[in-house]
Amino acid sequence: MTAHATDRALRGTNSRTSRLDAAIAATTFDRPTLVLDLDIVEENFRALERGLDGAMIHYAVKANPAPQVIERLASIGCRFDAASRGEIELCLSMGARPEHVSFGNTIKRPADIAFAYRAGLQLFAADAEEELEKIAENAPGASVYLRVIVEPSGADWPLTRKFGCAPARVSELLSCARALGLDPRGLSFHVGSQTRKAAMWTHTLDQVAAIWDTARADGHDLDLLNIGGGFPAFHGEEVDPLETYSRDVMAQVRARFGDVAVMAEPGRGMVADSGAIAAEILLVSRKGADDLHRWVYLDVGRFSGLAETEGEAIRYQFETAHDGEESGPCILAGPSCDSVDVLYEKRPVSLPLSLRAGDRVVIRNCGAYTSSYASVGFNGFPPLDVMVI
Repeated sequence: MTAHATDRALRGTNSRTSRLDAAIAATTFDRPTLVLDLDIVEENFRALERGLDGAMIHYAVKANPAPQVIERLASIGCRFDAASRGEIELCLSMGARPEHVSFGNTIKRPADIAFAYRAGLQLFAADAEEELEKIAENAPGASVYLRVIVEPSGADWPLTRKFGCAPARVSELLSCARALGLDPRGLSFHVGSQTRKAAMWTHTLDQVAAIWDTARADGHDLDLLNIGGGFPAFHGEEVDPLETYSRDVMAQVRARFGDVAVMAEPGRGMVADSGAIAAEILLVSRKGADDLHRWVYLDVGRFSGLAETEGEAIRYQFETAHDGEESGPCILAGPSCDSVDVLYEKRPVSLPLSLRAGDRVVIRNCGAYTSSYASVGFNGFPPLDVMVI
């Protein structure tokens, strides 16, 4: 379900998150709901535009594919990184120009490549010879970039295993692309999701610069660098403002790659702080009389939107009406009848001792990778509701 807040909920609000706060306070929710503020999404895009001066910004649709988010971003000139035919269709239906959508998944069905090509997409990602062959057969003459493997940067959510080719294979694959009639334009990488400090990009950019220089020395005329995502949101540890952070990253890019064309694929950094989940406590219990830790069960869990609590890498922030009162450690868990539906146990969360079933909990900075991760109906629970303001 997608809903809209009433004007009454939005009047008299000024600060960055006050529209969200007002909408949540004015609404009765029957089940957990992600509330999104499109104005914050636009503010983040503008901040990235300023910080990544001259870069082409391709929003990573997988972070939050709400049609209203895509429509707003398309209307202000944002481009898009699509992972599937479904995301391509969504972007085009919301007003995106085909040439502003890249097919950034390195694992694609031939039929989906053909669809994208017929729809007017011009740029495709690859990291293997077989993928290049599929693109050449179904999108002849298309532009491609190669995803390369980089060493971990220290990001909270590393992305160094599933995607990319080894640096030693880059020149070979670029030559393969050229032989297949494709236009191998450049390289891409991902520093890791939630890379909290711009300085954490330094080693990664040094690696990619060395790969780039080797490829050029081997005769490949590269002109496009895709720096991926990694732009962080606040999840308990301070991060620089988005414009400052992205400007620092771009300065490092320019120092190594000069005036090459740059594209970026922000997801979390674009939408995380635009959303908050209105949730409810279903149960507070202690497993034993002397147990120091309470178990607090929410109506939202790992299967209904909080999948990124896996490994406790992403630390969501929780607010209640009892904040400021005496607090104690809690193990947080979701509502499903599945024992893995535990959010934070290794590092318990401190919450007010007065919390009871029925109390509302607001989970901050949930605009990214929540609704898009929610299961369709595990244990009979519906997907996370979305309300857009």
